[in-house]
Amino acid sequence: MLDFLVSNAIAAEEATAATQGASELGFEGLIFPVALIAIFYFLLIRPQQKRNKDHKVMVEGAKKGDEIVTSGGVLGKITDVEDHFITLEIGPGMSVQVMKSSISSVMPKGTYKSVTKSKK
Repeated sequence: MLDFLVSNAIAAEEATAATQGASELGFEGLIFPVALIAIFYFLLIRPQQKRNKDHKVMVEGAKKGDEIVTSGGVLGKITDVEDHFITLEIGPGMSVQVMKSSISSVMPKGTYKSVTKSKK
């Protein structure tokens, strides 16, 4: 019967020693979370911020005569630029107004003309 009580006492001392050892390893315990945050920053957050910055520069640089594609896939030529909207010529005599933020990409000059010629 005393062997049963002695084994519990020894196990309790070992658990206390393991807990004290773990608290001394606090710095090593922080390495993984810090590394994980750094990986998320460089692989996810930073590239997204760069894309947002490039898109903002592209939208602010939109000017009359540029040929663009909107996020909805509409190809057209900018005929008027306002604060938040642009007027986009999408065909002969057809224009629509779209938000500047919907600009997906700026196409090379002549793209709009070559597409409208091939439809005739």
